Amino acid sequence: MIKIVDLYKNFENKIVLTGINLVIESGKTTFIIGRSGEGKSVLIKHIVGLLRPDSGHVEVEGKNVSEMSISELYELRKRFGFLFQGSALFDSMTVEENVSLPLVESQNGYTKAEMLKIVNEKLELVGLHGINSLKPAELSGGMKKRVGLARALVHNPNYILYDEPTTGLDPIMSDSIDGLIKDLSEKINVTSVVVTHDMYSVRSIADKVAMINDGKIYFEGTPGEFIQSKDPVIVEFIKRTE
Repeated sequence: MIKIVDLYKNFENKIVLTGINLVIESGKTTFIIGRSGEGKSVLIKHIVGLLRPDSGHVEVEGKNVSEMSISELYELRKRFGFLFQGSALFDSMTVEENVSLPLVESQNGYTKAEMLKIVNEKLELVGLHGINSLKPAELSGGMKKRVGLARALVHNPNYILYDEPTTGLDPIMSDSIDGLIKDLSEKINVTSVVVTHDMYSVRSIADKVAMINDGKIYFEGTPGEFIQSKDPVIVEFIKRTE
């Protein structure tokens, strides 16, 4: 379980988070939504200790992230997978090299055969097979997302953080990525946190929705409760994102 307690964060004169309280339940898919600039990505960075709060704290399985040493943060981050908005693949590397990169950087002494086995397992898990030698330039947008996700899975994370996973994809590919997020949650019991503006994804696969507005959690509940809300702020947000 991830617990965010009274979290505040400012950047110079810009107030971003003003007392965020949120519980992210294990094994569930939680969507964090809100207008651009509301601090969704800032919140995600606090969860893995890339930012430290001005006050308040984040707990991961009962441990305060802000109080962790550098070595403890390193171990914590190995339990998280992260799918970046642009997939963040290295153009000069093959798919196999991109996916195996966290294994190489871990310096855990994996043999080439061991790394290849893990890479193939993760590519299979995201519905890709036999593309090890391709470069990112040879992949579609949806395939790049899947390769990025395969890389996020190499350390068998307990949690996956998705940053706008369907942005820039056509409706068919977006639906495919949504299905993959849902399948992974069920197959490997991973806890998913999704930052998005995509209301179709919210309707399709979210277990829980948390909306940030003016630096606080403005709404927290099920997708049905969110979509049926008559609150003018929520109604306007849905109208602008559909």
